[in-house]
Amino acid sequence: MNNAINYAPGWPGIQPRWTSSAKSGIGTALNIKSRIWFSLSHGILNEIYYPRVDQACMRDCGLIITDGKDFFSEEKRHTQNKVSYPVNGVPYYKLLNTCLKGKYQIEKEVLTDPERAVLLQRTKFTVLNGNLNDYHLYILLAPHLANRGSNNTAWVGEHRGYPMLFAEREDCTLVLLCSENWLNRSVGFVGVSDGWQDLSSHKMMTWLYDRAENGNVALTGEINFAENNGEFLLIIGFGNNASEAGDSALASMRNGFDSIREQYIKEWVDWESSLKNIHSKSHKKKNLNSIGALVMKTCESKENPGGIVASLSIPWGFAKSDDDLGGYHLVWPRDLAETAGAFLALGAIDDVKRVLNYLQSTQMSDGHWPQNMWIDGTPYWSGLQLDETAFPILLVDLAMRENALSKNEVEELWSMIRKAAIYLVQNGPVSMEDRWEEDPGYSPFTLATLIAALLAAADIAEINKEESLSEYLRELADCWNENIERWMYVKNTELSRQLDVDGYYVRIAPPDLADAASPLNGFVPIKNRPPGASLEKASHIISPDALALVRFGLRSANDPRIVNTVKAIDSLLKIDTPKGTLWHRYNDDGYGEHEDGSAFDGIGIGRAWPLMTGERAHYELAGGHFDKAKNLLNSLEKFSNESGLIPEQIWDSPDIPEHELFFGFPSGSAMPLVWAHAEQIKLSRSLKDGRVFDMPRQTVKRFLENKVRSPYTIWRFNHKCRKIAKGKILRIEVMEPAVIRWSSDEWKTFQDLNTRDTGTGMYIADVPTKALKTDQQVLFTYFWPGVNRWEGQNFSIQVIRDTSD
Repeated sequence: MNNAINYAPGWPGIQPRWTSSAKSGIGTALNIKSRIWFSLSHGILNEIYYPRVDQACMRDCGLIITDGKDFFSEEKRHTQNKVSYPVNGVPYYKLLNTCLKGKYQIEKEVLTDPERAVLLQRTKFTVLNGNLNDYHLYILLAPHLANRGSNNTAWVGEHRGYPMLFAEREDCTLVLLCSENWLNRSVGFVGVSDGWQDLSSHKMMTWLYDRAENGNVALTGEINFAENNGEFLLIIGFGNNASEAGDSALASMRNGFDSIREQYIKEWVDWESSLKNIHSKSHKKKNLNSIGALVMKTCESKENPGGIVASLSIPWGFAKSDDDLGGYHLVWPRDLAETAGAFLALGAIDDVKRVLNYLQSTQMSDGHWPQNMWIDGTPYWSGLQLDETAFPILLVDLAMRENALSKNEVEELWSMIRKAAIYLVQNGPVSMEDRWEEDPGYSPFTLATLIAALLAAADIAEINKEESLSEYLRELADCWNENIERWMYVKNTELSRQLDVDGYYVRIAPPDLADAASPLNGFVPIKNRPPGASLEKASHIISPDALALVRFGLRSANDPRIVNTVKAIDSLLKIDTPKGTLWHRYNDDGYGEHEDGSAFDGIGIGRAWPLMTGERAHYELAGGHFDKAKNLLNSLEKFSNESGLIPEQIWDSPDIPEHELFFGFPSGSAMPLVWAHAEQIKLSRSLKDGRVFDMPRQTVKRFLENKVRSPYTIWRFNHKCRKIAKGKILRIEVMEPAVIRWSSDEWKTFQDLNTRDTGTGMYIADVPTKALKTDQQVLFTYFWPGVNRWEGQNFSIQVIRDTSD
């Protein structure tokens, strides 16, 4: 007897790629025992995640149908597919794939086992033209274990007497089991010796390989589907090794699909029944509130409860390799806090508390959170975004307003809030990067969140009897708020003259532009640009982000400067589609497909975002335009796909069918985007309440109602102001104790001031400049007692006429 292993040729296979990000469904069991998540697209299974929600372990898994002669049909390419929710609010899916040539139909039911890491797909293959025995049915599975398609090993084998297909990489193993007999099984290297190559060439399995080691591999099995009138159950199990994965798969098969489905559905129904405000008044048949809750909940970690990834998709995954993953199965703290805010809007208090616990456990020692991170808190990108640290503070404040936290719970969160506030104090107001991962500078969105967070932290500091800290945080917030126009409101530009407005808010990248704004030149309005063309480079960035000044309560929606900015935003960034209105993120956005529809590869042309439609609706609501806000909610919901999933971007150029790009429909970016669903849920709640749900109360009272002004102008080494308005007090802030020597008469006389500790790592001294006259100059320098030396440099500030409104 020859027991020699038949190794597959063609090592290591072609370079691995992921798959489409256009998901039609995502799901998981709610039970924490089941650490497995899945996604669907084009009628088949896409990425399966195990044992964490940030660890993709499979590219895709679908069926191939042949007649053994000249017919070859792959269901993900050659069928019309539909997906439905048999039970509202439950990520249990039915898929119906109908052959484009009318030869067959495939019905599937997909879910995961609540008790173990197993996915089940109950399948029925129906012949529409001919008989069952006229066809051959194959399953093709592409493992990408532990987030990589390379270095996987696959083999044909048995476990406890049951024939299976196996794949492993490191300590992660996948098994594929079928309830019906396998007629043939094989493994191979993708692009060379895999089942797809064999079947497309020969219309039947002629390559029967036992093992493919350390490469980009695929599993192929021929199913004896005629045994049970075309019905069979596919089971994909995971474990640390083949034995564990095989045992789990067998246990699920023995339990049976129906009993597993019953438990799966019950756990989801019980959770959704605990939510408030879940019912939507939308005109659509789909309840987007319910689907949004499903999306947010599905994307939560079970190993690290409260951690929620941005999306179970890899934007333009079909063009992404192992070393260019670009996946959104990472945690962005800002997106996480936005999602928790949507849970608050639904009354999901326990879910919010898990998020807050997760944020506590992942906060860095200096008080900030990473730009994004793996589910265990390990940073992924190295950037620093101040809003990622501001949002957790705002989340606690919102939870307090919604009576979701007891006094004791707030006190327990104070340490986290205090560290985060101190980080903002020390690193603001110039953002290292804005929320779109762009360059350093003044960002209206980031600055709005910073100021609101400082005021929220001040209130909580007061609750914890830290009155001096509370006072300082408010003083700093007041000063930053008062400088918003000086930093970011530009006047007398080409665009302002065309729009007949005096100016508008922008994001200014170089900090040196704080005192002198340069004109915006070379802009090309979105609606006037050639199809697919990128926006011209501009010296300033115009973005709907400026409306965050309203969303976070710093400026009135009817403030003339905001109204002017809306005109600028609409002139450059607005897109009208048959489904409704959209906006781009900013001029010269390069995050999107190329003009010809090819995938984003580090450069491209930014497309319009449904999220921006939701944010615009909140602005309209803040301005008292209820009907406009309601219409925009309807548009936002129309941009969802047939499954109710909201994409990151919408294709806003003429159709390119070969790339599946159609005007007004999802582009190749992430879908679903959890943040977009959170925005839809909060907007629904805002419209129900008649006010912006997550607008902070502190900013509204302080800046809009009481119109608090700051008596200070602040000078820091990382933020050197060059001018001070007459009547203001110069506040000097440093990060070590110092003596400030200053003069207002060219050093003919001078005075010394000792700094005082604010308790935030900042030491301050207030130079009495209030009585100085216009054009006087203040000179100052430092003595550092800790190292017994002078700074060795003079600094100057000129007193100017107060031109503030």
